Amino acid sequence: MSSAALTRIHHVGVVVRDLEQAYGFWRDVLGLPVHKVATVADQGVRAALLTIGGSEIELLEPLSPSSGIGKFLAKRGEGLHHICYATEDVAAALEEARAKGVRLIDEKPRPGLAGTICFLHPASTHGVLVEYAQPFPDEAHS
Repeated sequence: MSSAALTRIHHVGVVVRDLEQAYGFWRDVLGLPVHKVATVADQGVRAALLTIGGSEIELLEPLSPSSGIGKFLAKRGEGLHHICYATEDVAAALEEARAKGVRLIDEKPRPGLAGTICFLHPASTHGVLVEYAQPFPDEAHS
């Protein structure tokens, strides 16, 4: 297996209006523990990762209506936003996608809540926003 190989579904991203309200379902009804919460200012979101087995659900609350997540929420409402795949080498996975003619959102990896990340454009992925993540070493699931 190459270092660019995708190893598992890391998380599924879900846009919500309010994290605290969303916890009422995801944490309190389903019983998913909150693993990490952070504000990611450059992405315009407050986000939380909730653990389920070897994967996670990422809840995304927009910081403002003008952020990407804010615009998504206004246009589509709450719901599924993206699917993220884990890889041991996000830069190599991104280069492999580029070499195969996949349209990219990110030209190079960048820091994110899930580790070092990048996004592929939905125009090349049958309408699904795809994220690759290389988890930070101290946060990798076993």
